[in-house]
Amino acid sequence: MSDIINLLSDHIANQIAAGEVIQRPSSAVKELLENAIDAESTEIQLVIKDAGKELIQVIDNGKGMSPTDARMSFERHATSKIQKIEDLFTIRTMGFRGEALASMAAVAQIELKTRRAEDEVGTQIVIEGTEVLSQTACAAAKGSNIMLKNLFFNVPARRNFLKSNTTELRNIVDEFTRIALAYPLVHFRFFSNGTEQYNLSSGSLKARIVALFGNSYDKKLVPVSEQTDFLNISGFVGKPDAASKTRGTQYLFLNNRFIRSNYLNHALVQAYEGLIPKELFPFYILFLELDPARVDVNVHPTKQEVKFEDDKLMYAYLHASVKHALARNNIAPSLDFSLSSEIQQLPSVQLPQSSKDIDRAASGYLSNSFAQRNQAHFIDKKDGLSRWKVAYEISNSIPEISVSQSEIQKNISSSITQNAALGSNSSKQNILLMQGSMLVSTVKSGLMYIHIRRAQERIWYERLMSQWEDGKTASQRVLFPLSYEVAPQDEALLLSILPDMARVGFDISHFGKNTFVIQGIPQGLLAGEEKNVLDELLEHSKHENNKALELNAHTMLIKMARRLARSNTDYQQAENQQALIDELFACSQPELSPLGKKVFGVIAKEDLDQLLG
Repeated sequence: MSDIINLLSDHIANQIAAGEVIQRPSSAVKELLENAIDAESTEIQLVIKDAGKELIQVIDNGKGMSPTDARMSFERHATSKIQKIEDLFTIRTMGFRGEALASMAAVAQIELKTRRAEDEVGTQIVIEGTEVLSQTACAAAKGSNIMLKNLFFNVPARRNFLKSNTTELRNIVDEFTRIALAYPLVHFRFFSNGTEQYNLSSGSLKARIVALFGNSYDKKLVPVSEQTDFLNISGFVGKPDAASKTRGTQYLFLNNRFIRSNYLNHALVQAYEGLIPKELFPFYILFLELDPARVDVNVHPTKQEVKFEDDKLMYAYLHASVKHALARNNIAPSLDFSLSSEIQQLPSVQLPQSSKDIDRAASGYLSNSFAQRNQAHFIDKKDGLSRWKVAYEISNSIPEISVSQSEIQKNISSSITQNAALGSNSSKQNILLMQGSMLVSTVKSGLMYIHIRRAQERIWYERLMSQWEDGKTASQRVLFPLSYEVAPQDEALLLSILPDMARVGFDISHFGKNTFVIQGIPQGLLAGEEKNVLDELLEHSKHENNKALELNAHTMLIKMARRLARSNTDYQQAENQQALIDELFACSQPELSPLGKKVFGVIAKEDLDQLLG
């Protein structure tokens, strides 16, 4: 039998490696930006076309490369970071394994221009599918200029699996934001399809956060700074009002490298316990500085998953640091010993004491107890009992208000009779409001109970669906336009779903730089709920399995219906209760809420009889 095991060709091996390292355009952006950082660049430009599918270009003013290094950089496992195995445990650079450029060269058309400061001319290399087409001398600025064209041009199956431009651009902005936050002293510029998206001047971390996320964060940041022998922690966490319904504003860096850790994230969330609702996520941008020997960053090709030498100690330090920062900045409930404005306006506080008031107070038992020496904590048992006796006699002198059992029953019967009389006619059922959240009504077979909130959601959902299908959703203008800021990576996503938002009654326009203006909202939406609806719709769009540009109408209308459902206080009146029941049973599916939960149930008369024995 012939031998069947063969060595893979370099071309196929590189394409396999590319599947692990370069999964999408944002993966290439991450690797190229990290290379520019490792080259000690102070100015970096990122240029994107067609969400990175057509072009990804990174221009830096770093150290540049010699002709030999430029050629070697595209060889697999070619690196300047590791000379011996011990170097793996002292890594402080972004890249180190020498896989990125070789992987990109296997699945894209690459052109590199680079020059060192001491060289008179630079080097230009053109590569296509791991094949070096040319290497020549050229005029070039100090640093490197690398262009990736037509990503996955030779792997059409991979290209077909890429998401829409909106989704891919959002992923690119994610990577750009992480690098920009980690290196605030570097000047970054970002261009997409010829339009400048960001121009981030070098400065402090706080200035970089405000530049990326908006001016509203300027007063929402709480500094964190803890220095220990084991771990240094610095950065900012958000005040409770900076919490959001999404995880988009949570960044954790280890030795300036962005990492993901559900375990450490739990420590941060627990630090906010009691300060924010459970459904909200705190804002944080924190940097952990740890001895590289105490952490393994070589767990995953993207180097975003790490292993710590002592997880529990990291958890404890992080949790305590954030708690300390919040307490130090008075971000916690505190006792206020100052009088409220209402109390200060009372006549007893405003008007001066008369001589009669002063004499009455001075002759009182309490005043004498504190005025006499050594009497403040002394209790005369006999005198104390006499004082209690006086208080008891005073209380007995107050006329007693007695309510007999028969009168209580009479009041209940009167309430039921009045409730039935408020119905429009005698054919309407008697309806009772139970515990403020349910309606109980009589039916032929027994008692029917209706969950008010779920009934409202079903009614609103079918009303909105009808308007959606007709394309005639009413919108009400707001008196003062509202500003709505989103995270940088969500801007393109919100732009893509604006037509769908208009179809449900929102009038939203793009104001520029992550900011939108709300000029109209759906009729019936309570004031202050518009931002909550938008937050939920954005979060849903991020995880939509279908095409990212097509927001699922069913889910969107469900979220709208839940927000439009009015409070239960509207159903204290019998006429509103009857109207709710009539509208519910006019729906095509009254049994279930839009989320599939039960809206009403019936207790049969036989079951009631059995309960009563």
